[in-house]
Parts: sequence; structure tokens; C-alpha cells
Amino acid sequence: MAGHNVFRMATEVKSRNLTTDRGTISRGHREALLGQRGCVVWLTGLSGSGKSTVARALEEALTTAGRLVYVLDGDNLRQGLNADLGFAPEDRHENVRRSGHVAALLADAGVITITAFISPYRKGRREARQAAPRGRFIEVYVEAPIELCRRRDPKGLYRKAKQGKIPDMTGVAAAAPYEVPAKPEVVLHTARYTAAQCAQRLLAYLRRRKMIPAGPAPAKKQRSSRAV
Repeated sequence: MAGHNVFRMATEVKSRNLTTDRGTISRGHREALLGQRGCVVWLTGLSGSGKSTVARALEEALTTAGRLVYVLDGDNLRQGLNADLGFAPEDRHENVRRSGHVAALLADAGVITITAFISPYRKGRREARQAAPRGRFIEVYVEAPIELCRRRDPKGLYRKAKQGKIPDMTGVAAAAPYEVPAKPEVVLHTARYTAAQCAQRLLAYLRRRKMIPAGPAPAKKQRSSRAV
């Protein structure tokens, strides 16, 4: 990894006189400790498509398999790190940019990082891929017809959009389109499959990509309580 630029900035760096500090412990060292390869599983899709539900189902499946995993949820980040951002196009882009770099840092730490963001623009998702360690970004299109998303409406957003309370609702307002991924690694059809089934498909995909071993994590040996 020496000399390899893990994080290729997707925007101009305004700060000057910076030096990248890589330390002596590489991502490979951390991954050897964890027995897995850090990566970003980027779930994108319309509101109500099932991103968060699938993310939590995959989190549970990976944890059960003994893997270190963390979910970055769009609404959660907007309550803290991204609390200063609204929903104008430039704010949406900055929301994804920041979130992409957080996901990249976690992946570099060896964590299997699952994101659940609408992330409506292809450019933003492309920059998130560029921020991640090379070959460790998995774009997952969580596909569901907008009619189904409207019926589900888990957060009541489509109802509010119909009432005029959310004028810039993604996929509804002409000024807020959702750009369907051109070549995602995985497409999940949540109109046909349950969240658990989608999670199992992603689990199998991670195994094929050798992000996690084929079987469960080996059990840790218990230290003997006998005096020596």
C-alpha cells in the first residue's frame, strides 16, 4: 500500500500545507485482525424503496456471521454531521460527499460499511466510489416502482409532498429527479423479495467478492481459568 493514494479527493482541497499521514499500520494489518476486507456497500434508491430495512437486515446477517459492520443512515447523519445541510441540489451533493468520505474512512479501518442514502445523483455516487479504497465500493440499486414507494411511505414524505409541504421531493418534483444507476454491482427488487432475502443475496455477493470468508468467523478460544 505504500505510496497508494487511498482517498482520491472528489473536490478541491482549499487547505494548504497538508501532508498525508499514513502511519505504520496498514489497512491490510487491520483486516488481518478482523478476518474480513473493509468495503462500502452503498444502497441507493427512492424513499420507501427499502434501503434502510435492507441495510439493517444485512447488518444483522453480517453480525450473526461474526463480522464487524456499521450502517450509515442518511437521516441519522443529517441530525449531526450534516445537520447544516438542506435539500437544495448543492446541499444534497455535499451530503453525499461528506457521507462518502466517512464511509471510506470506515472501510479503510477494515469495517464493512453499509450506507442507506437516496443519493439521487450519479455524479455524487461516482465521487463516493472514488473516495473509497480502490475496488471496495459496491453500488446497490434498491429498486421499487414509485407507486409502491408511495403506498409504503414509511416516513409520510409522499403524503407531505402531495400536500405541498415538501416541494422538492426526490422522484416527485421535476426539479429533484432520481438518476437511476447506470451499472450498479447489484440490483435488489424489493417489490418481489423481502428484506431478509435481499440481505442474503448481498451476503452471498460479499463472499464471492472475498470481502468475507465463505463460512462464519472462527470462535475465539476461551482462556483457561486454571492457575498456571
